[in-house]
Amino acid sequence: MDGFKDVQEWWTTAIIDMEPGRIDLRGYGIDELIGNVGFVDMIWLMTRGDLPSPAEAKLLESALVASVDHGPQAPSIAVARMAVTCGLGLNGALSSAVNLLDDVHGGAGEQAVRLYSNVQANIAAGDDMPLAAAKAIDDWQNEVGKIIPGFGHRFHKDGDPRAPVLLSAVEAARLDGFVSGTYAAAAKAIEAELKARKGRIIPMNIDGATAVIFAELGFPAPMARGLFCISRSVGVLAHAWEQTQQGGRNKGPTPPKYRWAYTGAKKRALNPKNAEGRA
Repeated sequence: MDGFKDVQEWWTTAIIDMEPGRIDLRGYGIDELIGNVGFVDMIWLMTRGDLPSPAEAKLLESALVASVDHGPQAPSIAVARMAVTCGLGLNGALSSAVNLLDDVHGGAGEQAVRLYSNVQANIAAGDDMPLAAAKAIDDWQNEVGKIIPGFGHRFHKDGDPRAPVLLSAVEAARLDGFVSGTYAAAAKAIEAELKARKGRIIPMNIDGATAVIFAELGFPAPMARGLFCISRSVGVLAHAWEQTQQGGRNKGPTPPKYRWAYTGAKKRALNPKNAEGRA
């Protein structure tokens, strides 16, 4: 086999080992995992390397459940339903939706983890919590833009109903000693600083709350987006399948009787002299 070492080492992985008749994931036989661990446990095992405690799995599951869907007006859901009416199967609908989950629609959780981490870095440098949050906001707006990820919602203007439930779960986990609560404190300090600056509360949204959970559980910022993609894919699948059952063909974002706002030149005639030699 030494002659094949370069082939064997072309891909290296600590995730899976297998041979005919045997499949091991992170050292656990798949035949033992099936029926003995849940899907959330498997997500943790595959991404982290070992199985979570029941409390860790419960907290992660809360975040994943909370993000599955936000209606057909959400771009990721809308594009999946449109894709189905254009003839794509469920796999095409899923991939179309997940590809939309980038910085603007889907990236706020990852960005919020980074923001909370910046608060923690400021505290480590000697700032108290309010000052650390203020500096983190200033740095974010100077370096990234004015939008603070994880706060405010254009639909749930008085508060995202999912966020308080998730924060309560984090607090329960903190009291039980399973998480530190430091990222939850950072998020609340960001919310307080935004209120002081705006003169009104800018409540934490689903991205900000799930970011707290992901960070408290030790997931790095980029994984927050990946975990959100897993969660939202459940809603995408449900909507794509529902649209498949409803039918429809080439459905666009609005009913055909509605038109877009045209802002171009007024209707004009082509000057024959300008058209010479173009045909």
